[in-house]
Amino acid sequence: MATGQKNSFDKYFTKAHQQLRMAIREVIKKEVLPNINDWEEAGEFPAEFYPLFGELGFLGIGYSEEVGGTGGDIFDVIVANEELMRSGSGGFAAGIGSLNIALPPIIKNGNARQIERFVKPVFQGRRIAALGITEPGGGSDVANIRTTALREGDCYVVNGSKTFITSGVRADQLTCAVRTGGPGARGISFLVIEKETPGYAVGKSLKKTGWWASDTAELFFDNCRVPADNLIGDENTGFSIIMENFQMERLQLCVMANMTAQMALEESLKYTREREAFGRPLTGFQVTRHKLADMATLVDVSREYTYRVAAKMNAGVDQIREVSMAKNFACSVSDRVTYDAVQLFGGYGYMREYLVERLYRDNRVLSIGGGTTEIMKEIISKLI
Repeated sequence: MATGQKNSFDKYFTKAHQQLRMAIREVIKKEVLPNINDWEEAGEFPAEFYPLFGELGFLGIGYSEEVGGTGGDIFDVIVANEELMRSGSGGFAAGIGSLNIALPPIIKNGNARQIERFVKPVFQGRRIAALGITEPGGGSDVANIRTTALREGDCYVVNGSKTFITSGVRADQLTCAVRTGGPGARGISFLVIEKETPGYAVGKSLKKTGWWASDTAELFFDNCRVPADNLIGDENTGFSIIMENFQMERLQLCVMANMTAQMALEESLKYTREREAFGRPLTGFQVTRHKLADMATLVDVSREYTYRVAAKMNAGVDQIREVSMAKNFACSVSDRVTYDAVQLFGGYGYMREYLVERLYRDNRVLSIGGGTTEIMKEIISKLI
């Protein structure tokens, strides 16, 4: 909870988790919140936050010291994500956190040289990393990636394009899914492609409904010669890497959805206690109190289920079905709560200077990213 009082979720978090929470919250309060509205309008936040967060150890949370991280478990990662969301900007949280989808494939499948070159500098904030999977004609159909990488001597020659790439405009390196084999899932591999590679081009920064503070790009590859040493894992094993990566990404999206709903609820509670209509506060009307009760119930249930799934993941229990359920439920809750928050605010909820307006916009992408609601249902249906 925002006030830090004792609550039913405390059982998931140790004293060390809470100390980390307060450390990140203080930085967000001092360095981010005073400026976030300007960054939203500008469409990006200052790149200086990468080395700042690297120096503070925030970028390496949840990763072992062996690979340059600062250690911690899944609940340390959840704490970090929740406090980044306290910026009130899903775009800021997504942009600063793009390494969390870009680096795991390298950490889990790469070699020592790749860890030194492509992982440790990112944790230090000296390089920005992005993940490149989605293509203009592909969307959720990741088994049919069309960007090709043909082996020529000690290089792969890459041709194709990617789109909707978070941090794509200023990323120094891209963990990129490419086709090295035949059609379908069995022909996909991962390469790390560096921005300075000849033939690597960054398209325009895409204008989005929400997540304004994160740069999102189209990327193009025209005969990019990428060293074969940049191949992550074995050739044609990329699809399984993608599927493995999705599980943690979906948990992170659950946290983003839950925090979006939590903040919308908090703003609604504050506003309805202060705002008067017909001579009494909005909370004086039963219809308002019942709406707030419904919102609070949904937020608590969603957070509890997400934490339960996270605890099992933390214990090494496979949660593919459950994390898919958690993502769909969290996003449906966030859809409902952000909608109701804007409704409670009335005309002010439609104004950009009010946080609920941004939460409403930022929320919409959560049921699309990391696998759409419909894809989650397909996964669940196959596992029940």
